[in-house]
Amino acid sequence: MAVIDRVPERSRSCATSTEAVHAGENRARPDHALTCGVAQTATYTFNDTADLERYMRGDDGEPNRTEYGRYDNPTVRELEHRLAALERSEDAVAFSSGMAAVAMVLFTFLKSGDHVVLFRDCYRKTRQLVTSTLSRFAIEHSIVPPSDLEALQRELRDNTRLILSESPSNPYLYCVDLDRLARVARAHGRARVVVDSTFATPVNLRPIEHGADLVLHSATKYLAGHNDVLGGIVAGSGALVSLLRDMRGAFGSILDPHAAYLIGRGLKTLSLRVERQNQTAAALAEVLAGHPKVARVFYPSLADHPSRKVALEQMTGFGGVVSFEVRGNRAAASRVVDACRLAQIAPSLGGVESLVEQPAIMSYFELDDESLQSIDMSSSLVRLAVGIEETEDVISDVTRALEQA
Repeated sequence: MAVIDRVPERSRSCATSTEAVHAGENRARPDHALTCGVAQTATYTFNDTADLERYMRGDDGEPNRTEYGRYDNPTVRELEHRLAALERSEDAVAFSSGMAAVAMVLFTFLKSGDHVVLFRDCYRKTRQLVTSTLSRFAIEHSIVPPSDLEALQRELRDNTRLILSESPSNPYLYCVDLDRLARVARAHGRARVVVDSTFATPVNLRPIEHGADLVLHSATKYLAGHNDVLGGIVAGSGALVSLLRDMRGAFGSILDPHAAYLIGRGLKTLSLRVERQNQTAAALAEVLAGHPKVARVFYPSLADHPSRKVALEQMTGFGGVVSFEVRGNRAAASRVVDACRLAQIAPSLGGVESLVEQPAIMSYFELDDESLQSIDMSSSLVRLAVGIEETEDVISDVTRALEQA
């Protein structure tokens, strides 16, 4: 297979438009097609029993060949090659959703009696999976404050096998010092570092270049970019990805080939979209920071953001999500959300349309204000995921909503 493994080398840079379009692509396609085809098949054939025996022995000379759709698919495999190239990892493996990717990482690398550490601001469903489901299998956990590596180091045990981080995190955009985190893990000796880089994308950050063992994406978000498909991808060394691929076959959580096609198509414009979203989000954050109806803004480029120094050192852009606290109470934030006209109320992020939500309602509806405070979540917080609309239109929509609310 003729694959473009990399474009001209750059030291610790992030994915460019050239890489997003070309890196990892298979140019030897059937019928000389320019774009990837959809291999819509559940099973694969063999010429005769001798052909099958050669395949079973692994000496048929076709390393990417498979026998059944639960194990592999050509469209999915090309997407995996492309994402590995963007992350500059040895390999990648695609799953049916971002949560499927998280679950497969946990079930692959943890067993009864093991211990996992995660930060308190990680994705809520990830935290629930660890604290509720994995605890049933006698897997221990510790939860430490956002980006607090001293607290993390104190929680490491002889049986710690995974450290799970997000950078930037949701919804406060905390960034972890990944180089230091990797040093802490290496000093421990047996803990692997997994970084959920969904908010960053390879355009803004490549965690493997900072020492992470695995990097995870909800491909539903920025990678696909159009709010029309679910998927998850994990990239890392060939050995670790091979273990994940085996687990995927056992659980049946492979990405659908048509979904893989859509995500692959989205990757072509990833750099262009993320650059616009970086620009718009940064400009919006600056405007909101000076608005009289906004109590606080969370965006890594702002001078008062706790992770600004780390973000400046390891990221080339700060992403398309801006979170801000409205002055007042839960109802005041709801009025702002309801007054938005360009941004629509919806979960998720990373698509071409701007989306807005109030986490107290969208993600924590069952918690009252006191309970929200106990997990450091403000009831007046608004999260805006900017799309690719004109920057001035996004800013006008939000400032008008603040003024009308």
